[in-house]
Amino acid sequence: MMRTGIGFDIHRFVDGRRFILGGICLPFEKGLLGHSDGDVLLHSLSDALLGAMGKPDIGYLFPSDDKDTEGIESRKIVQKVLEIIEEEAYYIENADIVVLCEQPKLLPFAEEIKNNLAEMLGIGAERIGFKAKTCEGLGDIGSGDACACFVTVLINKKQADKTSSQ
Repeated sequence: MMRTGIGFDIHRFVDGRRFILGGICLPFEKGLLGHSDGDVLLHSLSDALLGAMGKPDIGYLFPSDDKDTEGIESRKIVQKVLEIIEEEAYYIENADIVVLCEQPKLLPFAEEIKNNLAEMLGIGAERIGFKAKTCEGLGDIGSGDACACFVTVLINKKQADKTSSQ
C-alpha cells in the first residue's frame, strides 16, 4: 500500500546560532531559531513521513515546552520517525524537497545534503529530489529573515515474507 505525505516548516534566522539544514552545518552568520537545532528540512521531512502514516506531527513527539528535548539535534527526530516507520512496516520510496531561502545560496551544498539524507534514510540519493528556491525579495524569506521547506514523500508497505511463516 503506497501512501504520500506532505511536510512544511519555517523558522526565523537569528544571530548566535548555527545554520543546520538537512543535518549539515552550513557556513552562514545566522542560524534558525527553534526549540531544536531549527533544521526546517529535517522537520518537514519528519512531518511528511508521519503524515504519510496518518500520524500526528513532530510536535506531538517532541513538544516545544519539553525541557528534556530543548536543543535536540533534528537528526534524532528523524531517527525516532524512522523507528515508527519500521514498527509500522513501511519503507521510503522517495522524497522530494523544496527549500525556500534567500541567503545563503544552497546549490553548492545540494549534493552534500542529498547524500547525508540518503545515508540517514537508508535509501539511494537518486531517490531524493532537492531544489533550492528564493522568494525574489518577497516577504520574510525574501528579506533573508526566514527559511522554509516543503517535503513530499512516498512510502510503501513492506510485503510479508512468505517463507518465514511456512
